[in-house]
Amino acid sequence: MSGHEFQTSFPDSGGVDFSDRDSNLDEAAMAELREIASRYPQPRSAIMPMLHLVQSYDGRISPAGVKACAEIAGVTEAQVSGVATFYTMYRRRPGGKHHIGVCTTALCAVMGGDALLESVERKLGIGPDETTADGMFSLERVECNAACDFAPVMMVNWEYMDNMTPAKAAQILDDLAVGNEVKASRGATITSWRDAERVLAGFPDGRADEGPSAGEASLRGTRLAAENKWTPPSAAEAAKIVAEQAKQEQSKAEGEKK
Repeated sequence: MSGHEFQTSFPDSGGVDFSDRDSNLDEAAMAELREIASRYPQPRSAIMPMLHLVQSYDGRISPAGVKACAEIAGVTEAQVSGVATFYTMYRRRPGGKHHIGVCTTALCAVMGGDALLESVERKLGIGPDETTADGMFSLERVECNAACDFAPVMMVNWEYMDNMTPAKAAQILDDLAVGNEVKASRGATITSWRDAERVLAGFPDGRADEGPSAGEASLRGTRLAAENKWTPPSAAEAAKIVAEQAKQEQSKAEGEKK
């Protein structure tokens, strides 16, 4: 439609907030951004972890962060913004000290994910993609946490809280609000969202082995195999099985042509 500007019903959904120019990026942060870029054969490959580092400093993708990443990666600011607005883990507005994610996809929804999200909304007084006035919590409706065997699942700073109920969620939020220790179901003790973002940027906090990494539901298949003395096929046996399956598919395709 020549001469007409595209109209959107979601004016706040698209880009980074360039009206907020505040930033905590200092020389130490710039040095760490350059360190991240040095890990890759091509600096532009480092954009995603660099953006996580920006969030660890600024609590969001800031204009200063976009500019710094573009300069170090050797790309345009538009290209960095394109990455930042494509992936939902990058916040375009300030996030809370603790970022809460509630899955409402498929199995989690069936197991009560929608009710869980509604209870968290009421508890915090905010909706998805919003942050509480005191800056303590931000909330996100998550599209699959890849933890269906523990549905419904809530995440705190990307750590799993399994088999959740509204009551369990309320207790976790109360504990976080007053600074009580909260442990993830399968992961480390909760610190803060910015700390988690720093780890995602590639700066380990030394807590990778803290807490269990798998739960009963995930380990059930392994235990059944051990009880029944099931073993996987050897590489040669697996190759034979794959070859036989391919042969059967080919024969089926040839039969359909006739």
